[in-house]
Amino acid sequence: MGDKSLFRQFLQASTVGLSLVLATFIGLAIGYWLDKLFGSSPWLTIIFLIIGIIAGFRELFRIAKKQGDGTDDKDI
Repeated sequence: MGDKSLFRQFLQASTVGLSLVLATFIGLAIGYWLDKLFGSSPWLTIIFLIIGIIAGFRELFRIAKKQGDGTDDKDI
């Protein structure tokens, strides 16, 4: 039983890093694509990169809050 809990904690820790990187990359990609579409380089890339970073940290805080509250998704 303890091994499953430890494994679950490792999975949740890796999810935090992955969601932060993916949100940043997706924001960067959308901004880059829109800059190419509208010819507004580099402004939309910068704006969407910042939005992606904010989204990633928001997810990080959401996961941290869920862990702090002691709630878990195993019942879902």
